[in-house]
Order: sequence, then C-alpha cells, then structure tokens
Amino acid sequence: MRALKRYGQNFLVDKNILSAIIRRADLTCDDTVLEIGPGHGVLTRAILDEGVKCLHCVEIDERMRPELESLADGNNSLTLHWGDAVKFDYESLSPFPNKVVANIPYNITTPLIAELLKFADRGLTYHLYMMQKEAAMRLIAPPDTRERYPLGVTIEAMGHAKIVRSVSRSCFRPVPNVDSVLAEIVCERNFEIARDDYWSGILHRGFSHRRKTLANNLKNFADAFCYGEKRAEDLTFTEWTEIYSGNRVK
Repeated sequence: MRALKRYGQNFLVDKNILSAIIRRADLTCDDTVLEIGPGHGVLTRAILDEGVKCLHCVEIDERMRPELESLADGNNSLTLHWGDAVKFDYESLSPFPNKVVANIPYNITTPLIAELLKFADRGLTYHLYMMQKEAAMRLIAPPDTRERYPLGVTIEAMGHAKIVRSVSRSCFRPVPNVDSVLAEIVCERNFEIARDDYWSGILHRGFSHRRKTLANNLKNFADAFCYGEKRAEDLTFTEWTEIYSGNRVK
C-alpha cells in the first residue's frame, strides 16, 4: 500500500530495529500501551507478542482498517481507535496507558508529544518514539544552545529525554529524506506542569523573539528582570521553574 505524504507515513520494515524497540520498552503483562499510527501493524504485532495487558492504537488512515481489524479480531488485548492523533480524546481511554511506544508521523511530532505529556498525571510516564533526528535533538538540547525550545524545557522540568540509537533511512519504506532516531522520554516529577496554561504561556512568550532578552519577551506577563540580558535558550529548567513559581502565586 502506497504511503501518503499528508499523513507523514514511513513504514518501519527492519526487524532488528523492531526488536530494539521492544527490548527498550521493557513491556510486561501489567502494561497498557498506546501506539500512534500503527499502519500495517508491524510494531503492533510485536507489542502484542509481549503479552501486554492492553494496547490502544490510534490510526487516521482508513485504508488500514481491514488489516488492523483482522488483527484485533484475533486478540482481545487490542483496541483500535480511528482519528487524528493530535486531536484525539485520550481522556476516554480505558484502561489508561502507562506507556506510549510508536513510530510517529514526523509531521506531527511536536504537537503530539506536547499533547501526550499532559497525561503524566494520569500515569502515562514512559514514551518511546521513532522520530526525526532533528526533532529529537531539540528535545535534548541543553541550555545555551540554539536548538533549545519550549517542549524540550518542559520535558526537562518533568524528567529526562535521551536518544537511544540512530536508525538508518533504509529501515523504512518509503525511504525518508531525513535521519531518524529512537528517542525515550521518562516523566519523573512535575506531572501536572504540561497541562498548565501559565507554564506554556511563559515558555512560548519567552522563546517568541529569540534575539530579544527574556525580560523583554516576558514584559507585562511575568517578572524575569533578575535574569538581565539572558535569552530564553540560556536558562536551565530550574531557572524556568523559578520564574514560573515566583509569578504563579502573584
């Protein structure tokens, strides 16, 4: 079946990478897993083979329905959901997932991860994604680098992210024109911060004009004058949480 560009489809075909994903996810019979964009069900089958308690799959491409429904008919642990993963009502999932394992469409990487982080307080604390290398580098970018951006700061405030391994372009069909990596996010603290509009507002205003100082970008929104001439990408997550906490109570 031909991949559709509008869905950002690049189907994983390499069995060695598939095995690496499953090993890293460390799935058990107690896990409820969320998979985004199962496509032909290659990763789906591998997850089910681990004997997980439940697997929720969210797929937008109706062409995949016969293949995925056939797979679901043979396994009571699999529940299929049809729709746009960025707009999907994750609150409705039952049982609620504690892990997300997915080869995500690269064109929705940032909004999708930002949305799923909101459910850390529901127990969704482990994320394992096949994703574009450039996007992953932004997630792990340290302070004082141009690659640093709001979602990476939020992840750092909540836990940590790391690149597990690089993945060759030849592992996909069609072959993508970007490099890929397997990236892991683990949420360990501040589980509710991704849901906080004030936190998001501070970050997005802070990063809105990168050439301006943080104090100028946050003018009339939050007090950041103590950081003088620093810019948004210069701050550690601790400094961001200090700005957030200091202004949140006002």
